[in-house]
Order: sequence, then structure tokens, then C-alpha cells
Amino acid sequence: MTGATTVFGQSAAVVQAQTVLFNNTFESIAKAVTALSKAVEVGQQSKTVSRVVLRLGDSSALPMLDGGRLEALDRAARGMLAVEYDFFGSNLGSAGGQNRLAEQADDDVDFLWLQNPDVLVAPRLFEAVLGPFDRPGVGQVEARQTPVEHPKDFDPISGSTSWTTGACVMTPRSVFQEVGGYDAESFFLYCDDVDLSWRIREAGYLTLFQPSAVCFHDKRLTNEGNWRPTSAERYYSAEAGLMMAHKWSRPDRVEQILDYFIGSRDDNFEKAARVFLERRANGTLPIPRDPRHEVAEFHALDYAHHRFSL
Repeated sequence: MTGATTVFGQSAAVVQAQTVLFNNTFESIAKAVTALSKAVEVGQQSKTVSRVVLRLGDSSALPMLDGGRLEALDRAARGMLAVEYDFFGSNLGSAGGQNRLAEQADDDVDFLWLQNPDVLVAPRLFEAVLGPFDRPGVGQVEARQTPVEHPKDFDPISGSTSWTTGACVMTPRSVFQEVGGYDAESFFLYCDDVDLSWRIREAGYLTLFQPSAVCFHDKRLTNEGNWRPTSAERYYSAEAGLMMAHKWSRPDRVEQILDYFIGSRDDNFEKAARVFLERRANGTLPIPRDPRHEVAEFHALDYAHHRFSL
């Protein structure tokens, strides 16, 4: 990437980094800003990035950041990046929040770097994650998460993967706008990134995994090596599973999931089924797409082949 001319006709990119907050600790936010500032410093030294702004969107019930804390974040940024804060006043979810922040991007922004608030980027992140965009037709590049790497498969030579996670991904702003951003009407918390990735692939772009772009993502497993989801996570993941099957033209999968949820005696699953059926009855579900199944990939309960299980 250093010294090269990108597909956007310049050697140093203007990047908007954006994160949606929801009841996160100030300490975790400050750590994320500190890590990002170091990555910007290294990226500017290598002429990979010219300018970076970090937009923080707050979906919490009350503002998490006041004047004093914003000043502390500016100190953590060390002049390497500007920190902008938007208190939404309502919980927009991950999809709605990221869309709101993307709409605020300056006209000269080339790329959107999307990251979760509990992500710490490595110093050479921008060199690694922007490098693949020198290839024509790249629509998204996902960083590798540590210490728990996502298990979905990818081509070890090309980096091609079924979908890219919104926890740590770079997207050209033009591509994000072309496909309409996240579908916030259908996905509040989960699978918004899978759906966006598939629409980017549907538009003819590549979605890539870049192992050399590293992020620490503060995820914890149980002693048995499994996830421990909250009640909200169980509900929204169930809701998203139904929505994905419907939107990406798998009515057979919809009915299988509905049968399981309705008979599960699980409050979260039963609620997800009830809400979906209500939306189907009043005609507010999205129009199904990809009827020939040329883009969407359904594998058991996943949206890609997995290299290992969690």
C-alpha cells in the first residue's frame, strides 16, 4: 500500500472510523481511542492514511460522554485523529447507529472503518486492512479477531469469505452508499453485517478476510469453550435468523425455524416467532431477494462453512 496508487486514485486514504456505544465503560472507550491513535500515527508515517476522524454514536439511555470525558478522549487521541460524539437519544441498534454515523461523514471520506466499542486495533491495522483495496472490485476487508478468531472459512490465497463481521471491517464509503448501508428496518442487533456483506457481493464486489490485520476483541468463552449469550442476545439472534431466511429466499428454512421456536417453550424464541408472524401478516417484511441462491450461503445454523466450532 505504501507509495501505491489505490483504486481511489490516491496513496493516502481519508478514513472515518465509527463505533456505536451502548452502556460501555469509559475506560474501554479510552483504550479503543488510544489504540486507534497509534494505528493512525503508523498509517500516516507509511502514507497509508492522511486523515482519520472517529465518530462515536451513543445509543445509551443517558449520555455516556460529557465535556470532561470528551477532553480526556481528545488527549488519548494525541492529535492523531478527531473525536466526534453524537448522543442519539434512543437505542438505534447496531445497524441504525452505524447508518446514522455514516451519514455524517465528510465529503472527502474514502473509507468507513467500523468497529465494536470493545475492539482494540493493532498499530499496523491500516496498512494491512487497506492493502487489498489496491485490487479492483474489493467491497469489504475484515480484520482478524484475537484472542477468539471467528470460525468462518475463507480462501487462504484470495481471502474471499462469505461475509464480513461488522465488529472490525473496512468498507469504501461509495460501496456502503451504493448498497444502501445496513438494513436497520430488518436487523436491530444481529446479522446486519451478514446481510450487508451479501448485498455487497450481490452488487459484484468481493468480501475479504485479511489475517494480517489484527484486532483484539474482548470476547470471553465459558470453561467449556462456548458463548454465554444474554437474554437480549438470544432474542435478537433468533429474530435475525428468521429475517435472514426470509429476506434471502429460504421459505423452507423460515418454516423450520418457526416450528422449532413455537414449540421450544423458550420465551425469547417464542417472542421472535410471534413478532415475525405479525410482520408477515401486516406486510412489513422485506422483499425476498437472491431467489436463485447465487449469493446467500446457509450452512446448518451458520452463514458460511466454519473451520472449527465454538
